Amino acid sequence: MRHRVLGGTGIQVSPYCLGTMMFGAVGNTDHDDCARIVHAALDEGINFVDTADMYSAGESETIVGKALKGRRDDVVLATKVHFPMGEGPNQGGNSRRWIVREVENSLRRLGTDWIDLYQVHRPDHTTDIEETLSALTDLVRQGKIRAFGCSTFPADEIVEAYHVADRRGLQRFRTEQPPYSILARGIEKQVLPVAQRLGMGVLTWSPLASGFLTGRYRKGRALDLSSGRPTLNPDRFDPSAPRTAAKLDVVEQLVAVADEVGCTLPELATAFPLAHPAVTSVIIGPRTMEQLRATLKGASVALDDAALDRIDAIVPPGTDVYPPDGAWTPPSLTTPSLRRRAAGARAAVRGLGGD
Repeated sequence: MRHRVLGGTGIQVSPYCLGTMMFGAVGNTDHDDCARIVHAALDEGINFVDTADMYSAGESETIVGKALKGRRDDVVLATKVHFPMGEGPNQGGNSRRWIVREVENSLRRLGTDWIDLYQVHRPDHTTDIEETLSALTDLVRQGKIRAFGCSTFPADEIVEAYHVADRRGLQRFRTEQPPYSILARGIEKQVLPVAQRLGMGVLTWSPLASGFLTGRYRKGRALDLSSGRPTLNPDRFDPSAPRTAAKLDVVEQLVAVADEVGCTLPELATAFPLAHPAVTSVIIGPRTMEQLRATLKGASVALDDAALDRIDAIVPPGTDVYPPDGAWTPPSLTTPSLRRRAAGARAAVRGLGGD
């Protein structure tokens, strides 16, 4: 495989990154089979592996650590921190207290002395970004991590982190890991341009749009909601829901594009993000060896301008057919008190509304 530089770090990574979210209790519980998938990916030229502490409550990291024994030096290993790993109030988040503790747990589970890319899995508005950057900078200086990045951060928070690092003499986020697919192109508006301007590497996730671009779910066909992702979020796969119907309509049009290109729909979907100049690597997350083989089969697919123009006509650049599953929503949208003045202060004149 070709290699691309990861965010100015000098680290060379493959355009495919092996994602391991499906290793462990939520997906493939056979550790030996997962190890075989890792070895097959490495044998095909993938040198970039991504996991997270919260994937199957640490089980994914343990599987990856066992699979990489004897091959650790050949792999660029990435993991993430943020989501709760216990019941206590300080068992997650982006505080120094949690990061410096949890990195040790990840190192232990992964069976390694260092992590090549340590990523903050989501923003945390209870923690000053300077606190987070300071803790991560110290971990680089201690040799426990080589570089650090963020995941699913909005553009404004990426820029804020950049300026805080610059003002305080701290190291900065070198990468961003956002969701990106033909059905979810919203990051083309701001996140990808910002990453380019700041020289960040970008490793994107969910190229198959939570399974909608696998070809498994088609308009007019019965949807199996008893297995796979539909069991986790059945509402997102309800064919009677307008949002699902919109996705299925687009899928039918994309199937026609794939036929014109001479590839499968999943191959078209995986090739799409690789065509963007801001994208360094696309995370593929197979649960089985068959899924890995199917993805690797499309590694040589390169979309020409005509195919990309057809995709643009179906899903215009910068638009989302649906908000990406698992994307971060800021508190300003989820917390009513942050977008509604007190009842007595909403009128334009005094004396109304109770003030």
